[in-house]
Amino acid sequence: MAIWLGSELMFFAGLFASFASLAASADQWPPPDVHLGVARSAAFTAVLLVSSLTVHLGARAAEGGRRDAALGWLAATVALGAGFLTNQVLEYRDLGFGIDTHAYGTIFYLLTGFHGLHVLAGLVLLALMARQFARATPGTTPRATEHVTVASWYWHFVDVVWVGVFTAVYLLS
Repeated sequence: MAIWLGSELMFFAGLFASFASLAASADQWPPPDVHLGVARSAAFTAVLLVSSLTVHLGARAAEGGRRDAALGWLAATVALGAGFLTNQVLEYRDLGFGIDTHAYGTIFYLLTGFHGLHVLAGLVLLALMARQFARATPGTTPRATEHVTVASWYWHFVDVVWVGVFTAVYLLS
């Protein structure tokens, strides 16, 4: 997982470099037709950050053999992540520009869209790991516990990447 996350870090670094390069070469960044809901996105950024806490608590509960607590925290994480993703879909619906409108639209949708795909993958991963942990025989769950912990690393990565996306796209632009 650590090696794979390293490759994902390079992928997102390329997207961030593209964003910065396009911004530096533009006369106006973002273009005048771009109106992002910064407050709304900030609220859902907080939702995603809370999910980082809940996944941490879920992984620690799993490591401590507290099955019900682990599953509850993981369910909370999935719910928070799904709320974040739902907001992203609704935001896309309300924006007045598309991926093909201008360079800003292209990089905006690439950055936020690929992040959204990573959130979706994380939701699936967390749900599968929770299912595996729930089905494991009590007292013999080291592998299932390890899988929950490794899935939590991925989720933390997704959260950290979003902080970068939010900062670059919503706050600094």
